[in-house]
Amino acid sequence: MLEAIAFYVLAAIAIVSAFAVIAARNPVHSVLFLILTFFTAAGLFVLLGAEFLAMLLIVVYVGAVAVLFLFVVMMLDVDFVELKQGFLEYMPIGALVALALLGELGLVASAALSANGAPIALGPAPAPEITNAEAIGRVLYTDYVLVFQLAGLILFVAMIGAIVLTLRHRPGVRKQDIAAQVGRKRSEGVELKDVKPGQGLG
Repeated sequence: MLEAIAFYVLAAIAIVSAFAVIAARNPVHSVLFLILTFFTAAGLFVLLGAEFLAMLLIVVYVGAVAVLFLFVVMMLDVDFVELKQGFLEYMPIGALVALALLGELGLVASAALSANGAPIALGPAPAPEITNAEAIGRVLYTDYVLVFQLAGLILFVAMIGAIVLTLRHRPGVRKQDIAAQVGRKRSEGVELKDVKPGQGLG
């Protein structure tokens, strides 16, 4: 019974927070709701017995949220002074997200303890001699290796596109010119001075 309650509560929070990501007009609020969505999805993975996927979701995607927020700040020119002045306005939403995350952690932990240390079987149980990471690796690098490579290529192109979109050329900024460095001659980089005895360069 507790496992079913935990599933429905986490699923409801995930749906509401995912809708709030696109409904929020403030990018800071969207990022907070996005983090809540990822943590909730990780809790659902734990209920399914896929701890590796839950850890991967938190480490990779929550870490990527910081990069997403960085790109939002770079592209939208968010004023940090104004954000710091409105810190008290963001505190209730931040506290609400923190309480939701704390409640989810407690709910998942209590559901896991009620199963007496065994993974909660909401789906087909894997073979006991194969861990989650090994089972995912076997499927990912055998049956779906082409899709995995294509996903990596798409992410690489997306990263290059984000860098190109946020790159700003400002006048007066010195940049490295490799062609000029390689094609530099000795006469351009070395200057001989005939210094007489008792005199400095001046």
